[in-house]
Amino acid sequence: MMAAVSSSLEQRTGRTLEQWATVVKASGVDPLDQRAVRAWLKDVHGVPQNSQWAIAEEAATQAGWVRPDADGYTDALYSGRRAQLRAIHDAVIVLAEGLGPDARREGRGGYIPVVRKTQFVAVAPGPRHTVRVGFRFREGTPVDERLSPAKGFAQATHWLHLPSDADEDDLRSLEPLLEAAYLQNG
Repeated sequence: MMAAVSSSLEQRTGRTLEQWATVVKASGVDPLDQRAVRAWLKDVHGVPQNSQWAIAEEAATQAGWVRPDADGYTDALYSGRRAQLRAIHDAVIVLAEGLGPDARREGRGGYIPVVRKTQFVAVAPGPRHTVRVGFRFREGTPVDERLSPAKGFAQATHWLHLPSDADEDDLRSLEPLLEAAYLQNG
């Protein structure tokens, strides 16, 4: 997606990606603070959202930023007081990736998705010392009293929260939900 946005950037904004990175550098905004760069691009230049992301990433990369891999994003999500939730997160990811050779995790700043052709599950720290597991169901939602409609979380249609003391039985109980989401997104 970023390649497509970058290739049409000049047509939409009047500047190439490299030209925008130069403008950011000259602006005084810290190019490593991608959130601030995106806000500045929107507020000062009216740059559309996807273009903001491409420009901010390019400016940060030119300033020395290196995109973390999935492990780097996961480490950041589960640092500090959330570290105790990491084992639960890792167990959910292992179950999801074990559904097929085409299931792979990716890195995001706020969650870790597992994708096939499209994302079918997302895992992140949740509220009140829980791990949030979001599922994307396209053709019907399995019956499970723990599921709730997701509210703006990582393209998920439904989610549930695993407590910090979740055990192996709690994790294994996710298998039918993960499998349904996997099958519906391939």
